[in-house]
Amino acid sequence: MPRGKSSSGGSLFYRRKHSWRRDELVSRSTLHLLDFDDGTPPEHAWRRKLSSHANRLKEFNVTFREAFKMMKLGLRLWSYVREEASQGRKAPIDPFTRESTKPSASQGVPLGGMGTGSISRGFRGEFKHWQITPGLCDMSPVMENQFSIFITREGGTKKYSSVLAPGQHDGLKKSSDDGISSWDWKLRGDRSTYHALFPRAWTVYDGEPDPELKLSCRQISPFIPHNYEESSLPVSVFVYTLVNTGKERAKVSLVMTWANSIGGLSHQSGGHVNEPFIGENGISGVLLHHKTANNNPPVTFAVAALENQNVDVTVLPIFGLSGESSVTAKEMWGTMVQGGCFDRDNFNAGPSMPSSVGDTVCAAVSASTWVEPHGRCTVVFSLAWSSPEVKFKKGSTYHRRYTKFYGTSPRSAINLAQDALMKYKHWEEEIDKWQTPILRDERFPEWYKITLFNELYFLVAG
Repeated sequence: MPRGKSSSGGSLFYRRKHSWRRDELVSRSTLHLLDFDDGTPPEHAWRRKLSSHANRLKEFNVTFREAFKMMKLGLRLWSYVREEASQGRKAPIDPFTRESTKPSASQGVPLGGMGTGSISRGFRGEFKHWQITPGLCDMSPVMENQFSIFITREGGTKKYSSVLAPGQHDGLKKSSDDGISSWDWKLRGDRSTYHALFPRAWTVYDGEPDPELKLSCRQISPFIPHNYEESSLPVSVFVYTLVNTGKERAKVSLVMTWANSIGGLSHQSGGHVNEPFIGENGISGVLLHHKTANNNPPVTFAVAALENQNVDVTVLPIFGLSGESSVTAKEMWGTMVQGGCFDRDNFNAGPSMPSSVGDTVCAAVSASTWVEPHGRCTVVFSLAWSSPEVKFKKGSTYHRRYTKFYGTSPRSAINLAQDALMKYKHWEEEIDKWQTPILRDERFPEWYKITLFNELYFLVAG
């Protein structure tokens, strides 16, 4: 990652500088505190502050001479695009139609394994670049999909709540409403950093929003050389490492919210159902059954968290964005601010009624724990999606590879989420065995090591 130039024997010779070191963006004391359970980001990684501006990518134009040389290719492409449109299909390559959403330089490590359909996650925390249905890609973020934190210090004198992403996003109103604009978007991001080394990423919150709480979120996907079974799984795990540097006990609740959507306006098509579940080994969460439009195969998401003697998991199976909803996003937020958890009876709610056309239905999974003064704790979430069929535009249908091991039932998303929470430590051991020899090889420059791994994202989200 070049950050400038330096002369060596004259201005014509430049050398590539090192990328930002960890301790340039994260204090050494914080790195030391987080140095357990792999909460500390690696020495070699692509890094950004969350407050960094996500620049819009610049478009380029061709000269008349270049256009003339490409005329034959242009005519062939134009003919192909028209033929596909005449049969009701969208060409995967269409240089003649401008996308409504321009891509921005805010990408990060994508979720899931190979051949699963992919969801990307930007370095600022947004879930975007949806490619679950073949031939369709929506680059816009689904802003309801977030991690949020609620902190209450013992005695109740200090309380903090915030979405764990900067709030400078399109679509967030300044005035309060019943939707996600009513949430606390307090994170500035200037003390939070993103570290990417595919297939993992670390986000370190160095005293945001609570100055006395250090927080690390580690994102893990099963991308493991020579292990094509687990590398085919549509799952990701999010491991939160918490360190309390204050003098009071802190009740910390982390919430993962998720919209019943596969990107774009798909949430408004109607017929979507949310359902709470209690699985095995202390794992529970919500299933979001998504009825896709245009006769595409359905998708079922599982949002889950791991409960143990230190962590309590509760759910809100369904909430909406308007006052017409039985529970609104604003009310969901208020419940967490007030009590730090949801009603445990919500697990008995059963499947919701199918959503109406135009409505957005979301779910929330909360994991709460007490962190002692100078104590540490780990909270783990998983996201899985069951989309067993791949239906291509010309009619061919195949089963994704993961169905050989988990079957084709939509409820296999539960088993995927459970296995991810049970096996992620083993996955990380295998990833370390693969990456460590290369990262420690002094023959390779730092930029090469970082690029070598991070560009493999294309095998998942290309």
